[in-house]
Amino acid sequence: MLDIKFLRENPDIVKENIKKKFQDAKLPLVDEVIELDQKRRENQAEADQIRAEKNKISKEIGALMAQGKKEEAEAVKKKVAESAARLKELETAAPEIEEKIKAIMMRIPNIIDASVPVGKDDTENVEIERFGEPVVPDFEIPYHTDIIEKLAGIDLDSARDVAGNGFYYLIGDVARIHSAVLAYARDFMINKGFTYVIPPYMIRSDVVTGVMSFDEMESMMYKIEGEDLYLIGTSEHSMIGRFINKMVDEDKLPLTFTSYSPCFRKEKGAHGIEERGIYRIHQFEKQEMIVICKPEESMDWYNKMWSYTVELFRSLDIPVRTLECCSGDLADLKVKSCDVEAWSPRQKKYFEVGSCSNLGDAQARRLKIRVKDADGNKYLAHTLNNTVVAPPRMLIAFLENNLNADGSVNIPEVLRPYMGGTEKIVPKN
Repeated sequence: MLDIKFLRENPDIVKENIKKKFQDAKLPLVDEVIELDQKRRENQAEADQIRAEKNKISKEIGALMAQGKKEEAEAVKKKVAESAARLKELETAAPEIEEKIKAIMMRIPNIIDASVPVGKDDTENVEIERFGEPVVPDFEIPYHTDIIEKLAGIDLDSARDVAGNGFYYLIGDVARIHSAVLAYARDFMINKGFTYVIPPYMIRSDVVTGVMSFDEMESMMYKIEGEDLYLIGTSEHSMIGRFINKMVDEDKLPLTFTSYSPCFRKEKGAHGIEERGIYRIHQFEKQEMIVICKPEESMDWYNKMWSYTVELFRSLDIPVRTLECCSGDLADLKVKSCDVEAWSPRQKKYFEVGSCSNLGDAQARRLKIRVKDADGNKYLAHTLNNTVVAPPRMLIAFLENNLNADGSVNIPEVLRPYMGGTEKIVPKN
């Protein structure tokens, strides 16, 4: 959410930003906010004037009464009563106007960074850099569920009976790899100086609207019936929510966390065959990284964060690339974002396995997360988040890139301590 003062003083910049995001339908919102803001300030000025006059007149009434001028005093009292009615009217209207302004401001997108390429959607995202050499082996790579089924590692049919489409049972060695990757990612981030956290898996509506746009909320979140609670779509939601209405001492920044959680997402819409199986699902687990920092440090942290994900994937022998998200692909709260994509030998292309985002002060403004410096000055923090690893998708990349012709899967050296020293898992079917 933008600063109302910034919007008031820079409406053309805000409108141009909306155009860059190809959301022209939102352009009238800027003028609506300016008009409401003007009305709010005029009402406030009138209310302040009435209060000042009321105090002044109250003194006059006392003086008139002391002088025995009761009729004049009564006339002044009548005037006070009329102004009191107007004041009540203004005070009643104030929260209604505030709520309208807030509702509209929540729909106006954040100002994107100048470095963000302009494009309509994810087809216009821009490749930044590749890490590792993509390899296509001289044998056919099966579809990922076929690989896992040969390892006796999945039961989709039973999951469908129990919970419906978009769920799975992971079994045996494959389930162990899944947990091993999460444990490795946890320790990898702890070694980078991040504090490990297991957060709540449900959050209240005021946190939901503080951490994400309405469009994201509608397409992603599961609501708990009869409760003011939502299942988290990522641990970022509850991790940032932890600091709602809090003042953070500047000398404690940056705050760097790595959090584990299950994640729950609606994932509406139809998807192609390569997104079936365990690629696009309603429930998965993830290791996340979250940073709360000074505004001037947020871009440095942004670059560090995505580089940590690249480093982790390369340590598991998986080639990756980074992709700059264009303006039309950025969620409304994001200033800048990039995807990390892993190489798929089967598809002979890269696919998304994580995303790194700098949200500037948007979440902090909505949640009132402030920082106080040594001189007592207060300002809004910047927040960032990044996927360390989300094993269902990462598992696909892991299996494809470590698969042998006989169906066995090599376990990279860094993962073996989490697999009891196992160097290779072999087909059971």
